[in-house]
Amino acid sequence: MSEPVVHGHGCGCAALPGIDVHCHVIPAEFPKSLGVTPAGWPSMAPAHECHRHVMIDGGLYRTVSDRCWDAGKRLDDMTEQRVGVQALSPMPELLGYWLPAQEAAHLNRYVNDEIAKMVASAPTRFVGLGAVPLQDMDLAIAELTRMMASGAFAGVELGSNINGVPIGAACFDPFFEAAEALGAAIFVHALRPAGEARLVGPKPLLQALGYPTDVGLAAASVLTTNLIVRRPTLRIAFSHGGGTLASLLPRLERAHKVFKPLDDTLLESPSAQARRLYYDALVFDDDTLAHLVRTFGHTQLMLGTDYPFAFRETTPVASIERAFADATLRESLIHLNAERFLGMSARSHS
Repeated sequence: MSEPVVHGHGCGCAALPGIDVHCHVIPAEFPKSLGVTPAGWPSMAPAHECHRHVMIDGGLYRTVSDRCWDAGKRLDDMTEQRVGVQALSPMPELLGYWLPAQEAAHLNRYVNDEIAKMVASAPTRFVGLGAVPLQDMDLAIAELTRMMASGAFAGVELGSNINGVPIGAACFDPFFEAAEALGAAIFVHALRPAGEARLVGPKPLLQALGYPTDVGLAAASVLTTNLIVRRPTLRIAFSHGGGTLASLLPRLERAHKVFKPLDDTLLESPSAQARRLYYDALVFDDDTLAHLVRTFGHTQLMLGTDYPFAFRETTPVASIERAFADATLRESLIHLNAERFLGMSARSHS
């Protein structure tokens, strides 16, 4: 198929204005592990028609379509969605924080190289948000440095927690220092969330309820450790509209005023810090989205779809147009904020 030509603002997407910061890639195949295969190593098995089964530890993790790795089919769908650019990130389970560090580095590099190939196939339409083995700081920084030097990546996807440790924890400061220095965007996605035992019902409740809860706590950890105050040029975004953060903020704001330890610890109010972060608009509700714009500011929200999975936003640009009448606000959410988050103007002049 021929690739559509796009023009205009930093990314050049006037004809197809949307920039989707939340969409995932799964390679068609996975390499064999180095040495003894560790628990949690993924593989692929045949499924029906254009689908394959993602297998982990001999069990079915997820059945996925070829849109996870077929760039041509993605481009067709993007045109239908009016999306000019996708920021490609791994399916979160492929981050592999629970693997031995060297094994995770091997898997991450393979997935990143597959993403880079997709970007190379349509460089005006795709940009990468890769994976790093954050359980080992040296390996994580080395892979981030390699990715950012390649020209295919705008940054990296991180899980909301790394083996139960929230991303705001001090142990990750060296990584964020490196990301800020490299100009790497950080996209935080829910991963193996806390509280699964509290969910009463079938497994999909983990995505429906567990994911936004964990994302909200991850974002809160960034506020309570002053990460964005200490690293003011770091660009960090949270999936699923920041999860529960918008509901937690009023309580955190009041606690900041009432409890002296919080007043002593926080260098800037929680609400002010929250307005320095970015968030996708993947909340499935116009009123909720309007609330996020009021809470975080219209300059901080971006399109996100969770493409190509079933639990996703299928009409991202139209959804923004339905929710907001103001043309300037629409333009900000549809592509301008994402251009800034992904550093697209800087990339186009590098």
